[in-house]
Amino acid sequence: MKTCALIPTYNNVSTIRDVVSRTLAYLPVIVVADGSSDGTLEVVQGMSDANLTIVSYPVNRGKGYALKQGFLKAKELGYTHVVTLDADGQHYPEDIPLLLRMSRVRPDAIIVGSRRLQQANMPRKNTFANRFSNFWFALQTGLRLPDTQTGFRVYPLDGIHGLWCLPPRYEAELLLLVLSVWALTPAIPVPVRVYYPPQEERVSFFRPGIDFTRISVMNTILCVLAVVYGLPRRYIRTAYWGTLFILYVLAEHIYVPFYLLFVKQDAQAKVRAHLSATALRYLHSFPGAPYNVYTDPDAEPINLSEPAIYIANHTSLLDTLVVLSLHDKMVLVGKDSVLNNPFFGLAARMLGVIAVGEGIDTMLPQLQQYVRKGYSIVIFPEGTRSLTGDLLRFHRGAFYVAEQLHLPIRPIVLRGFLAALSKSPFLVGVPKELSVTVKPLIRQDDVSYGVGYRERTKKIYNCYKDWICE
Repeated sequence: MKTCALIPTYNNVSTIRDVVSRTLAYLPVIVVADGSSDGTLEVVQGMSDANLTIVSYPVNRGKGYALKQGFLKAKELGYTHVVTLDADGQHYPEDIPLLLRMSRVRPDAIIVGSRRLQQANMPRKNTFANRFSNFWFALQTGLRLPDTQTGFRVYPLDGIHGLWCLPPRYEAELLLLVLSVWALTPAIPVPVRVYYPPQEERVSFFRPGIDFTRISVMNTILCVLAVVYGLPRRYIRTAYWGTLFILYVLAEHIYVPFYLLFVKQDAQAKVRAHLSATALRYLHSFPGAPYNVYTDPDAEPINLSEPAIYIANHTSLLDTLVVLSLHDKMVLVGKDSVLNNPFFGLAARMLGVIAVGEGIDTMLPQLQQYVRKGYSIVIFPEGTRSLTGDLLRFHRGAFYVAEQLHLPIRPIVLRGFLAALSKSPFLVGVPKELSVTVKPLIRQDDVSYGVGYRERTKKIYNCYKDWICE
């Protein structure tokens, strides 16, 4: 990732220096002076900084036009991502690291800085306009966001759609968001702060009558396009590949009982080998996204004869296929709901998936039996799938089991699978790559990751926070 900040400005002479200076502490900055007539351009030109780029033109063309010129300049300079923020001091540049961290976790997504709709000095008309916009956005895309009007965002430049038809004024940011979401670019909210100065200090160029009318007309057009183009485009891929996935699962429900009923010798082992091979084929067949397994330079290759506790970040239903595909001597630990699921619960029970049930200690004897047969154990420490790709809190169960059974821990890092198949909304996306990175074994006598399962839980969790951003 190569990221810069983009600040469009029109007659913000009193705030522009402070906003640009604070932003330069985090990123190179492109300022687009949108025909300012109050000395704003001269203030920016007087700031001597090698990381500051200025784009200017003599006539005010509107925020949408300024954003477009800034995006084109960023592409010209070789940037892959752009953080946009307003020049009026409303946004806190100090919140840029929050957006950047989520952008490193999900480089394919538009990261939307979401403001609280109720706070000191926030005009009531702004609150109404935002809720109004959120309603229409949800109707047009099927996706709910808490703040669709914020200008504090991170855009992946290759994930932006609609620059060619971008209107010149404030409706541009909503249009960019809608068209990009239609094209399967994810949009992820991140809470940020916002400053609203007192009424007498506020500078705004929003024209309530004209601009609200323009936004309303655009929303009307987008609603029509959503029915005939946007929503079909967004969900046709999910319908097609989701159907194939369902057929894949149903086929396994037919195949697995056949093996267990008619193949008496090593039936479950043969079923596992079959499912491991078919899971690998399915992952390799995912459209437009190569599936690769990488081994960290410091990591030992996976040794099938050495049982271990495998842990992984959990973002998608596809994660289960990933661990099955690594090798066939894997036992998964999951929630009771997995075994009771009407869709794939039967296959889970036939595979020997172990439910947490009444607690970890009740599972230990059963897990010990599998370990004696040379099986490894797979546990997702988060316990549930993340909706955004960022890491949820780790539970201690995996590390407690490793300590009790005297097994090494094998961390693996999964990337791209949430973009491939998200949980809410259920959507098949277009990831650039599906990848697994195998990290070095963490043995019980390795104190660099802490002593005892409680300390190890925290330290390995912190490692994963860095690993998923690599």
